[in-house]
Amino acid sequence: MLSVASLAELAEHVGQEIGCSDWVTIDQPLIDRFADVTGDRNWYHVDLERAARELPGGRPIAHGLLTLSLVPGLAGQIVQVRRHGRAFNYGFDRVRYPLPVAAGDRVRLRMWVLAADPAPGGTMLKRRYTMDLEGADKPAMVADMLSLILS
Repeated sequence: MLSVASLAELAEHVGQEIGCSDWVTIDQPLIDRFADVTGDRNWYHVDLERAARELPGGRPIAHGLLTLSLVPGLAGQIVQVRRHGRAFNYGFDRVRYPLPVAAGDRVRLRMWVLAADPAPGGTMLKRRYTMDLEGADKPAMVADMLSLILS
């Protein structure tokens, strides 16, 4: 795990992979809880019998946004920011889901620092997160996150 005093210190790591998290299992109870919280109860997420009949692999698939929502927690296994200061989530430039995550699959997060550019009032930090899917040759998710670090 990389430990930095502040998010701004990540600017020293532009162009580098920082590391990856531990593996985590995406089980059906997690998918169901996410469906309950978001109201997204489409059958391919929550109907085990229909998924067994109609989906490749026969298992429900996790919401893409569930996969994305794991980023903050898993990123905490990759980098420790001791003092956050005034830094804000500015959004995502791009989010893609190349592969579905099925109930029972294991995923882990990887992080790269792509850029640290001057922005009005501070620095715009751009990190790429990929969610590895165990046993797959491409990631389940690729997301470029922006953080505005105020001076």
